[in-house]
Amino acid sequence: MTAVVEHIRGKTFHQRRGRVGHKLAHTVDYVLFDAEAQELKAPGWFGRVPGKPMAVLDSDHGGPKGQGRGAAWVREVLKARDLFAIRGKIELMTLPRVLGHEFNPVSFWLCHDTEDQLRAVIAEVNNTFGDRHCYLCCHPDQRPIEPSDILTATKILHVSPFLPIAGGYRFRFDIRPDKVGIWIDYSADAEEGLYATLTGPRRPLSRWSMLKSALRRPFGSRRVLVLIHWHALVLFLKGAKYRARPEPPAEELS
Repeated sequence: MTAVVEHIRGKTFHQRRGRVGHKLAHTVDYVLFDAEAQELKAPGWFGRVPGKPMAVLDSDHGGPKGQGRGAAWVREVLKARDLFAIRGKIELMTLPRVLGHEFNPVSFWLCHDTEDQLRAVIAEVNNTFGDRHCYLCCHPDQRPIEPSDILTATKILHVSPFLPIAGGYRFRFDIRPDKVGIWIDYSADAEEGLYATLTGPRRPLSRWSMLKSALRRPFGSRRVLVLIHWHALVLFLKGAKYRARPEPPAEELS
């Protein structure tokens, strides 16, 4: 089975609510592909093995950081939770490694039924301290996830040092053949929170699209990491309260 690797030139927007407000908007380059495909249709610069200029490795996803097992881990999660309606393809939407460097604020496992309907999403969240926690989003009755559906999760992982571990997330997913839209609304309390979006078209990954990304947004995940620390500095200078990193959660998924 051969699957096309898609390039999502995504636009991300964050708006912080509360005493210290802040907004940011950037363009990011995600890839999306069938994580169980035996062969991938993509330029030779991209691969699933180390050494490629752009790569996605199983060890980076699905399980503890650096010890991931890719889609096999996802299948085990679905089986353990009796999510038997999800027997179709499993796609991974993630920032690829660029020149060997990997960092992903959030990746998404898109889990489908045999009729290609989206039934579950696993949001794989990482912080800059090296911690990871995954949030399984699905309906209790396993019905398809519609673009207007709101799925909720309690916040477990310390992500931004300027926001507490309290409250929860409201996820919305609009995954179409030609584009993706993901909206995450985090509320710590009645006033403090964060609204984040990721939207963009789906197109086959090509040498030209990879070259344009390298020229316009060089260094891939390194650039993302620099931007995160830059906005953290801006928040600190604005007077946002810094919270020390607590112990990471013992469970890997909730």
